[in-house]
Amino acid sequence: MEFGDGLFPLGAIGGGNSMVPTLISVVLMIAIFYFGIIRPNKKKEKEAAEMMENLAVGDVIYTYGGIVGKIVQVKADVIVIESTGMKTRLEIMKWAVKNVLKPSGRKAEKEEDEEEE
Repeated sequence: MEFGDGLFPLGAIGGGNSMVPTLISVVLMIAIFYFGIIRPNKKKEKEAAEMMENLAVGDVIYTYGGIVGKIVQVKADVIVIESTGMKTRLEIMKWAVKNVLKPSGRKAEKEEDEEEE
């Protein structure tokens, strides 16, 4: 019994067609990696950047550290939030904001004004 009598006959191992299945599998793995990991991650990063740009005074946010507060001041890379309990003010970086719970009413009013015009 010769090596290769099973799935891969000896003639096909050294032949020119042996690279085609390998290339197809490599391209398939790269496509799975791109569409499964890289593309969704870029989409999440884009949404996070858009959320950081749209932070406004009056938004209620929570951070990755679990702090919930209302934005009272917005600077270039920093926001100042006020906790709801004792009115404590904290200065945090914009990248630390995880989600906006309640957007301020001013954004909704601006959108309504633009729709009316």
